[in-house]
Amino acid sequence: MNKRDARKLAPEAQGEVRRQSVRLIKSGMTHQQAAEALGVSRPNVTRWWGLYKKGGSSALRPKRRGRRMGQQRRLSPEQEGTTRRWIQDKTPDQLKMPFALWTRRAVAELIETRHAVALPVRTMGEYLKRWGFTPQKPLKRAYEQNPKAIARWLREEYPAIVARAGKEKADIYWGDETGLSSEDHRGRGFAPKGRTPVVNVSAKRFSISMISAVTNRGQLRFMVYKGALRLDTFIHFLRRLRRDAPRKVFLIVDNLRVHHARKVQDWIGRYSEQIELFFLPSYSPEHNPDEYVHQDAKASLRHRPAARSEQNLSTSLRHHMRSLQRRPHRVKRFFDHPKVAYAKAA
Repeated sequence: MNKRDARKLAPEAQGEVRRQSVRLIKSGMTHQQAAEALGVSRPNVTRWWGLYKKGGSSALRPKRRGRRMGQQRRLSPEQEGTTRRWIQDKTPDQLKMPFALWTRRAVAELIETRHAVALPVRTMGEYLKRWGFTPQKPLKRAYEQNPKAIARWLREEYPAIVARAGKEKADIYWGDETGLSSEDHRGRGFAPKGRTPVVNVSAKRFSISMISAVTNRGQLRFMVYKGALRLDTFIHFLRRLRRDAPRKVFLIVDNLRVHHARKVQDWIGRYSEQIELFFLPSYSPEHNPDEYVHQDAKASLRHRPAARSEQNLSTSLRHHMRSLQRRPHRVKRFFDHPKVAYAKAA
């Protein structure tokens, strides 16, 4: 009779074979007879009987096999902790390394430089996964951004706007402009291996622009136009916003030159009882909730067939924005992003 290699059995099956061997011996069989009945070796049966005699049934449970957690790792726990803090709190350029982001290669080079341990790229990926790091598309941030100005805005300036809005019964809107073009960035799609998918696009290049404003209550206003934002275009949007809003409007925008123009300020001065402008810190678009409305619109249009004309692109954009207007609950969710959550409860 061919003997089974008990080591190849699943842990549950191993435990059952051991218990069966004990029962057979208790019934009067010799160790050899029990081994033959179960198709295992006699030394195994003898060892299991010895375990049972010393520790009872609990001693028959199979122990965990293989390497223990942390065994044979190239980095010590201290080195792992230090490396995690470096790549979590610092960027590569802050550590004088020629990389823009922390890639597997960049982290491996950091470890080799600081800890004198060389790790293959694949192994480095396993370490990063174990540490809870995932590959992510970075957000863009201008070198000119002033963290102190942003902190002051979050701590002092915006709360003051909220307090004034409460006293004057005004609604706080966040405004921004964006542009969309016929240049197609479709990302990736599935297809049979060796048969690259084809997307039909227009050979002509065209673009449109949009200005919009959003509140944390789900209200959304927008206007589509051609070319760059001009003074008259911006004032036209302000006029529409003032006319359609049920209450006074506090509009927060970025520091685009048009927003600060004298003609705009004069117009705002004439209607200051109905609308006022406030300005975000410079170079901080990620703190404007309307930025995420625009990202949503662009993502939606990327999943549709490519526009064949400027009119087609404009129609698709208007359709998406009107759909958002009918779903204020979706608009509110843009304020869930950590960078704009401060404006959620105002």
